[in-house]
Amino acid sequence: MSDKPAPKDPLQGVTLEALLNELVAHYGWPQLGRLVKIRCFNSDPSIKSSLTFLRRTPWARAEVEALYIQLKTPKPARPPRTHTSQGNAPRVLFGRKPDAS
Repeated sequence: MSDKPAPKDPLQGVTLEALLNELVAHYGWPQLGRLVKIRCFNSDPSIKSSLTFLRRTPWARAEVEALYIQLKTPKPARPPRTHTSQGNAPRVLFGRKPDAS
């Protein structure tokens, strides 16, 4: 047997209503409607109508749950940017043309 605990399911113990409320609070209805293209997010959106639709439509619920998991998954920290080709020399963005004498 393995001593490692199984990875925790981010959907464990989260109701569909709580999940939807959190997505709406984070993204807002307009952005949520762009991310998951279903009419109940784009035309007169409400929690009640969205819950009714999501409970009856497995593919839409799967998309919303995937978006929630993506929101809850910690993102890895970005490594600091380094300048390898020029060492630590500052970059010149705009140079002046030399005077023609």
